[in-house]
Amino acid sequence: MSVATMPSAGTRRPSRGQQAAVLLLFLVLCLAVEVAAASVTQPAIEPWYRNLAKPAWTPPDQAFPIVWTLLYIMMAVAVWQAWRDAPNRFGWPLACFLIQLALNGAWSYVFFGMGEIVAAFLVILALVLAILATVVAFAQISRPAAWLMLPYLLWVGYATALNGAIVQMNV
Repeated sequence: MSVATMPSAGTRRPSRGQQAAVLLLFLVLCLAVEVAAASVTQPAIEPWYRNLAKPAWTPPDQAFPIVWTLLYIMMAVAVWQAWRDAPNRFGWPLACFLIQLALNGAWSYVFFGMGEIVAAFLVILALVLAILATVVAFAQISRPAAWLMLPYLLWVGYATALNGAIVQMNV
């Protein structure tokens, strides 16, 4: 049985067992994207990324894994919260979430894996739009889920500006 079609009696929440299983599923999914992104990012740090011209407001390299881990956990909790609050109306919000998650992983591959900073900028612009769509979809069924996505949206907005600045300084 898929997460999107899991049964629910009226507006009752799923059982505690279902909730725990679905939370674990979303945590594994989000953290798997983080691991995949890290697997293409790490090899590109030296020397490619280090040699790019970057703005003075670029965070230290050590900040990225800490921030991203927290954001991936918050994303997993957000999608779980949306599912928990409205399992019968979860199809569109889940689609939005999965699209943004795929774009998130794609950005790492394009930027670090391929070294294509201009193409990565286009991907991250699409990612911002997909996150906005996810926030709107979540807000319609679960305000807490939407709020949990906002730090991620802010960070990706910052990353978009950073990616844009790197394009300007290196192309």
